[in-house]
Amino acid sequence: MIATRCRSCDASGLQLILSLGRTPLANALLTQAQLAQPEPTFPLDLVFCPQCALVQITETVPPEQLFGHYLYLSSFSETMLKHSEELARRMVIDCALDGQSLVVEVASNDGYLLQYYKRAGVPVLGIEPATNIAEVAERRGIPTLTRFFGLELARELRGQGRRADIIHANNVLAHVADLNGFVAGIALLLKEGGRAVFEVPHVEPMIERLEFDTIYHEHLCYYSLTALMPLFERHGLIVVDVEEIPLHGGSLQVYVSDSGEASPRVLDLLGREQAAGVDGFEFYSEFADRVRRLKDDLVERLRALRDSGSRIAGYGASAKGSTLLNYCGIGREMLDFVADRSTVKQGLYTPGTHLLIKPPEALLEERPDHVLLLTWNFAAEILRQQAEYLRQGGHFIIPVPEPSIV
Repeated sequence: MIATRCRSCDASGLQLILSLGRTPLANALLTQAQLAQPEPTFPLDLVFCPQCALVQITETVPPEQLFGHYLYLSSFSETMLKHSEELARRMVIDCALDGQSLVVEVASNDGYLLQYYKRAGVPVLGIEPATNIAEVAERRGIPTLTRFFGLELARELRGQGRRADIIHANNVLAHVADLNGFVAGIALLLKEGGRAVFEVPHVEPMIERLEFDTIYHEHLCYYSLTALMPLFERHGLIVVDVEEIPLHGGSLQVYVSDSGEASPRVLDLLGREQAAGVDGFEFYSEFADRVRRLKDDLVERLRALRDSGSRIAGYGASAKGSTLLNYCGIGREMLDFVADRSTVKQGLYTPGTHLLIKPPEALLEERPDHVLLLTWNFAAEILRQQAEYLRQGGHFIIPVPEPSIV
């Protein structure tokens, strides 16, 4: 379904920033038997709302098709675990959480975050629509509802007397088609004086650093604080604090409550976004041309390496990797395989480009000369893990914001 009105404020007149053409679903990995079957593709067009400054895509794929069976487990990332443990530790102290409190995470994945609250003796509840991943969380002892979150579920939980001191929504607000229903549900489920913590990719560094591979069908929206403020205010929530964090190429950690005042960090970031111009189309107007130039440069470099006899693999069977490979037309004629730590992805094939996913040990066993780092947002972690491959003379290619070789 193609949206012609803003997902947040319902305004018309959306302006096209970038078209990535028709692409397969970024996390729809394939079995060998599926390689010969037709692969569904969907338009991937990025637009700007001149009314509320929300950047969004126009296509809405049914969430059941995207998230009913999911293959991304947060616990495979050491960076994510470390960040989550520190965040939980800080929230327990700052909010004086104890055995009478309740922490809820929406899109709780495999319990990667809630496990740290549980260890601190704080009751938790996960809400995760992917059955296979909810089962992993349950095996860890994290009580998990296998549901999509929205106003209806919030009413059910509140009717049961379950309200949250803390609600986490990490990298899920970008996935929500009914933004207003979702945020209204958060407001209903939150205790008076409670706090909701949202993590969202920040659109300003995405545009400035050419992080176009952050765009895929799961990510319906790309947020600035400027666009988030009216969305929360519409449902009686106030942004009381914000942090800029390096995750996923640059994200915002936004703290909202039903009461309080905006911190100096909120006012500072709003001022900087206004100065950068994120609330006007001009800020986005050259993005498409810059992305096309990056594509041409990357493909030219890979082709030159291949022509010189270099064997090239990829690392990271990620959603962002799928966008990059499909938009740039990089497939089996360029890459031999893709390595990934996630055991649930190994043995499957990448969508659209049909590259076999192997364990990271394949880098030492098959010794490709160069590896295209598709999960460049975890570059430091991956380069550390692959120190032996580098020591033996291997090279990583970092594609964004411009191709470079490590």
